[in-house]
Amino acid sequence: MPMIETAANVVVAVVALLHAWFLVLEMFLWQRPIGVRTFRMTPERASATKVLAANQGLYNGFLVAGLLWGLWLSPNDHGVRAFFLACVVVAGTFGAATVGRRVFFVQALPALVGFILLLLA
Repeated sequence: MPMIETAANVVVAVVALLHAWFLVLEMFLWQRPIGVRTFRMTPERASATKVLAANQGLYNGFLVAGLLWGLWLSPNDHGVRAFFLACVVVAGTFGAATVGRRVFFVQALPALVGFILLLLA
């Protein structure tokens, strides 16, 4: 099923790009207007939580590294991609439960689609 495999890889790449963007937002743009707006905070709250956000951004970077590892270094091994997609699904589901439903749709759902496509491939 090469077409499903290709679709799965495209979704994995999109999830990796999303998490690279989250890394940038959380590590470098947290206190800037785009970060404050994106995360619906006040500038004071952004300032008070900047270290936590940077840590969160770093973890997103590890997810990106794992997803890219699965794409480029292990193209025939669905296990690496599935593991990191599952990590994203769990993190996104937890975020939806603790932060807001929007997190599920932005973070967990794309990873869940990729995970399902990998299972079908």
